[in-house]
Amino acid sequence: MAEQVEQLDFIWEGLDKGQNKAKGEISAKSEAVARADLRRLGIKVVKIKKKPKPLFAARTKPITPGDIAVFSRQLSTMLQSGVPLVQSFDIIGKGHENASMQKMLLDIKADIEGGDTLAEALKKRPLYFDDLYCNLVEAGEHAGVLETLLDKIATYKEKTESLKKKIKKALTYPIAVLVVAFIVTAILLLFVVPVFQDLFKDFGADLPSFTKFVIGISEWMQEWWWLLALILGGVGFTFNYFKKRSKAFNHFLDKTLLKIPVVGTILHKSAIARFCRTLATMSAAGVPLVEALSSVSGACGNIIYAEAVLKMREDVATGQRLQLAMQQVKLFPHMVVQMVAIGEESGSIDAMLSKVADFFEEEVDNLVDNLSSLMEPIIMVILGILVGGLIVAMYLPIFKLGAAI
Repeated sequence: MAEQVEQLDFIWEGLDKGQNKAKGEISAKSEAVARADLRRLGIKVVKIKKKPKPLFAARTKPITPGDIAVFSRQLSTMLQSGVPLVQSFDIIGKGHENASMQKMLLDIKADIEGGDTLAEALKKRPLYFDDLYCNLVEAGEHAGVLETLLDKIATYKEKTESLKKKIKKALTYPIAVLVVAFIVTAILLLFVVPVFQDLFKDFGADLPSFTKFVIGISEWMQEWWWLLALILGGVGFTFNYFKKRSKAFNHFLDKTLLKIPVVGTILHKSAIARFCRTLATMSAAGVPLVEALSSVSGACGNIIYAEAVLKMREDVATGQRLQLAMQQVKLFPHMVVQMVAIGEESGSIDAMLSKVADFFEEEVDNLVDNLSSLMEPIIMVILGILVGGLIVAMYLPIFKLGAAI
């Protein structure tokens, strides 16, 4: 495969065909190429240098999975409309708002013009196009049905991204509110309670036990806040460190999350939905079952399910039917196993798996909505206890003094 070379920007000064002074900018792979391009344009180069990058350059927007999903749908639509592949990349690339995505698409276009197949060009960018994506594209190119396969890929990416957003919504909302509650409580303990504490010193009376307890926490926070911040920072750093590097820690984390009420149910159903959606897409593309299961294992979004799918692949490779392999891992509901069995018998396993995926995606959607409705009163109670408790503790001595008068 031809190695991809980055285009560089140059600033030049010179003389045009009429010997008039001229200057401008040009993009090329090297200074020599830039000089050659300018000569072809009739420019006599006097000075040329690489364009310096601005000191405070705006950060480029990263390419997200959502961008890849939208691109997949756009490319599928273009090809189905009869637009040639290279022209499709040119239209989509130049019209994209994300500069990073635009550059990548135009680079892919250049690779295809250089002789690469679409699958080969995508494989050069594994950060954005995984093995599953590339394998499906390759299967479509070999079978001459690229536009059909891209339509299935686009649907798959849209469904999986929608599912990810629902899971993120279910987990992020309560965590964000609790973090805000912790910050508000810390501000009250560090800045508000000390004001009341100074006021109470002038009373000369014994304070209620609850007020003393809150003042004690406030004094500890004022003296040791740095230690608490250090502990929280250390816990966050340790969590991220082991999550990125330890398979055993991720196994423990995923297993624990699956056992949490409501949240665990959402994660179970979402893993089943991803498994069914991915396997249905690969089966419809004609990918052999054993090979498809290898790719599906990485798309489940949970290590427990990923390991189970790899175990199923080993069983299927020895000649066992998929439904029996699914029964043995004991992670899939009876309904899913039976639907797969019917699909195997009728030769329409991709259609059956798609229906199962639709069902479980709808289940996840309903569970997320129910979780949000359930969490709102619980969060209000927690906020009421934290903030309301502090307020009551501060006003108890005032009420006590008023009763004494």
